Amino acid sequence: MRTILIIGIGAGDPGQLTLAAADAIRQADVFFLLDKGAEKQDLIALRQELMARFADPGHRVVEVRDPERDRTTDGYVGAVDDWRRARADLLEEAIAAHVPADGHGAFLVWGDPALYDSTLAVVEEIQARGRLAFTHTVIPGVSSVATLAARHRIGLNRVGRPFLVTTGRRLAAQFPPGVDDVVVMLDAHCAFTRYVDEDLDIYWGAYLGTADEILIAGPVREVAARIVAARAQARERKGWIMDTYLLRRRDPRAGTAAPA
Repeated sequence: MRTILIIGIGAGDPGQLTLAAADAIRQADVFFLLDKGAEKQDLIALRQELMARFADPGHRVVEVRDPERDRTTDGYVGAVDDWRRARADLLEEAIAAHVPADGHGAFLVWGDPALYDSTLAVVEEIQARGRLAFTHTVIPGVSSVATLAARHRIGLNRVGRPFLVTTGRRLAAQFPPGVDDVVVMLDAHCAFTRYVDEDLDIYWGAYLGTADEILIAGPVREVAARIVAARAQARERKGWIMDTYLLRRRDPRAGTAAPA
């Protein structure tokens, strides 16, 4: 039976690769890389570095062009479903063509496969179709959320209190009720700027774990404009950006965040 390995490789620092992930990379016969265009070759380069260091010398690499997602429609969930189906069509064909019946295929997933990544869902969709027999294994990785907290030297939660992980789209609609610590991912429009009049601190990071890492922290009212400018400049320079942040409602007994 074919085996598909879904391997979390961390947020960008090769040193964050776990021993389990390194072992899984050594097992793989073929690696599938989703080509997201020239502007994101940095993401391919890290994967190539990990394969060079840990993969079996006889491994093969298959690049699959990632289908475009419709970003013009108001139907976000439907557009994502269509995009995942298109991905599943391409990857089902690639797995059938390149992974032998007793072989191991692998996806090297940025961060952790369980957190805002579609690879696991796409593989499960292919499996549910029943046309291609394989089993799959997931190897967790260090997420950008964990890296953000480590870089800012903070905890994500406070004593006896929850924290929430959400998206910029959700934050733009409202600040989650009943929660004072909110981690935000996939925020292309800087939704935190809606909250400059509230008593919030922000811990922001882009390109976490890489040589291009940028960190900014402080009261939202004081650093929001700085983050927006830094984000725009970085995106213009590299052609893409991956960032995340923690919004924390300030405890009146505590001091303010120190800029990073």
